[in-house]
Amino acid sequence: MPNVEIYADAVQKIKAAILQSRYLAASVANAEQLKLYYAIGQYVSENSRTGKWGAGAIEAISGQLQQELPGLRGFGATSMKYMRIFFEEWTNEFEKARHLSSDDLGSPLLPIENRHLPSDEIANKTTEPSNRQLPTADLKVDNKEAFLKIGFTHHREILAKCKNPDERWYYIRRCASEFWSVETLKSHIRADDYSHTGALPNNFKLAMPDKKLAARAVRAFKDEYLLDYINIEDADDDDERVLETAIVAKIKKFIMTFGDGFCFIGNQYRLIVDGEESFIDLLFFNRDLQCLVAVELKRGKFKPSYLGQLSFYLSALDEYVKKPDENPSIGIVLCKEAKKTIVELAVRDYNRPMGVAVYRTKADMPTDYQKLIPLMDGVRSLLQEIKQE
Repeated sequence: MPNVEIYADAVQKIKAAILQSRYLAASVANAEQLKLYYAIGQYVSENSRTGKWGAGAIEAISGQLQQELPGLRGFGATSMKYMRIFFEEWTNEFEKARHLSSDDLGSPLLPIENRHLPSDEIANKTTEPSNRQLPTADLKVDNKEAFLKIGFTHHREILAKCKNPDERWYYIRRCASEFWSVETLKSHIRADDYSHTGALPNNFKLAMPDKKLAARAVRAFKDEYLLDYINIEDADDDDERVLETAIVAKIKKFIMTFGDGFCFIGNQYRLIVDGEESFIDLLFFNRDLQCLVAVELKRGKFKPSYLGQLSFYLSALDEYVKKPDENPSIGIVLCKEAKKTIVELAVRDYNRPMGVAVYRTKADMPTDYQKLIPLMDGVRSLLQEIKQE
């Protein structure tokens, strides 16, 4: 029997080729599907919006399609109306971006080899607002690639929840670059990542000599985190350990909330300096920034004195824990309430990179939304059970 170990390299190379081929095939199939939906959306829009078709036409067409192609999925009346929205919303945006005439968009239901999305020509246009830094600067996909890379269900969710074109492109690029599921996308939209990412009050540019690294650090954090899976309303407002315990119990969700690239090292991380112990509430490592991230939890309002303690922790981490090839550690105070002006004044006098963010829990959400959370969790559990059967 041959020694399988000598073929290990060959196995890995063939495996990589297979996986790459599968990925490319899936990408091409997804792009073609989007182009098909766009063309159908155009055809439905041009006939239904102008009165060429009567009431109930889409339902009738969908029903007839099911008879002509038994087992056809994804072409119900509701889905076809979503295709119409997909065409109309993006055509309007593309026309504003390039001032296209209707002739530039092509005829409805062209043969598949001639069918195209306007994004093929114009989606490389960057539409990020200039007043703040967004994480899209670090993404490895351009707008065209990102647009064609994510599924139609992702597009539906983004079109339904985001009306600002810049916001739509932000979530499209994040989905494409970080491989978000639809549920993950929903949670990030619900937390309003677009408004909060890159807005953290901090001293990164002053405390970090590498300006590119400082800019990446700004984009890695938000000024507000939605922890709607945590319920600590019955606890004492001064008891940070209750908040810490709740976060550790849901650490996977917390990491997803915190952002891409974070790895959890531990809670109450023990530091010993000259025989005296100190404990960091939460310690992470960020793969993109290549540095340790210390998080101090505070149940109440931000106080400038919190930064002194955090600065000491960062000094100790850099002295005794950080590896030579890693970047200086970053500290985040996560508290219930903070005034941006006070934070900005407080952090600028420290030479260790630090920032202050606030959090919201389930108790902070509107009553109607709180009622929906158990229902959504129950639906997810039911779907998981069905999947396992």
